[in-house]
Amino acid sequence: MRTERRTRTARVAVAALISLAFPVLAACDAGGDGGGKTDAAPPTATGTLEQLAAKAACEPEISTDAEELRQAKCETEDGAYVLTTFATDRGQREWINEANDYGGAYLVGRKWVVSGDEKVVAALRGRLGGDVETGSSHHSGSSGGGGDEGSHSGHHAS
Repeated sequence: MRTERRTRTARVAVAALISLAFPVLAACDAGGDGGGKTDAAPPTATGTLEQLAAKAACEPEISTDAEELRQAKCETEDGAYVLTTFATDRGQREWINEANDYGGAYLVGRKWVVSGDEKVVAALRGRLGGDVETGSSHHSGSSGGGGDEGSHSGHHAS
C-alpha cells in the first residue's frame, strides 16, 4: 500500500513538473541582472491554495487537484507563475528535489511553492514571505551530486 501510494505521488509530481516545463524554460530565456533581491519579507504565509492565491492577488486557474498536491496557474502584474500546495512536507520536498533539475526559481513556504521567473518570485516574496530556491538547469540530473556545485548551492534562505 505504501509503495503504491508513493508511486501515485511520484506520478502526480512528474505530471506537475511536465506542466511546469514550458513556463520555467521561458523564464530561463527571460534573462535579468540578478538584482531586486531584498531581505525584507513578511512572515511566511500559510493557507489553502485559494487563500495563498488571494494573498498574492491572483485568481487561480486550477490545473491539478489531487490528494497529494494542488496546482494553479496565476498571472498578476508581476508576471505569470505556478502555485502548488502539498498535503505533506515530505511530498513538497520530493517535488522540489525533482523540480530543481529543471532549473528556475522557487519561492518556498510551509507546504507550498511558487515557481516562475526570478523577478516574479522575488516580487511575490514581498507578499507571501518564504525562502527563494533556484534550480540548477545546467546539470543533467543524472549525476545525483547536486550539492557539488561550489558556490551555487541553490538555496537562498532569508
